Amino acid sequence: MELEQTALPGIGLRHEFTTRAGQRVGVVSHRTGRRDLVIYDRDDPDRACETVKLNDEEADALAELLGAPRIVQRLNQLHQQVRGLVSVQLPISAGSPYVGRPMGDARVRTRTSASIVAVVRGAQVFASPGPEFVLNEGDVVVVVGSEGTTTDVAGILADG
Repeated sequence: MELEQTALPGIGLRHEFTTRAGQRVGVVSHRTGRRDLVIYDRDDPDRACETVKLNDEEADALAELLGAPRIVQRLNQLHQQVRGLVSVQLPISAGSPYVGRPMGDARVRTRTSASIVAVVRGAQVFASPGPEFVLNEGDVVVVVGSEGTTTDVAGILADG
């Protein structure tokens, strides 16, 4: 798929692509931070038939909704390519000793060699969170490793 970028003097940038079904879709990123999701007319690719104005919060929410399933899909594809690799989703319960603490305190990678690749908090996905990322009750931690190492991570996050 080809993604086109066009500078819009005084406004910002426009990114566009054409779907497999032939629909032209674009995002105008304004210098103010606002984003416009644009659907173009099939017969006249220069005419917008629908524009949805999104503030920062709405743009982030849409990105999370579109991005989270793709992360899971890519992980599933990786599992098919690499024998022995698994990913698990581990909820952080109220009893976890890491609630309210930076993720790095658990030293998951050092202790198990498994990796935390994302944290899902409500509708938000935090991909590749750093060790300073603070875990909350109800977060879902996405861990990649072997079956044994991911089981070890589950034990660490539950019991310390």
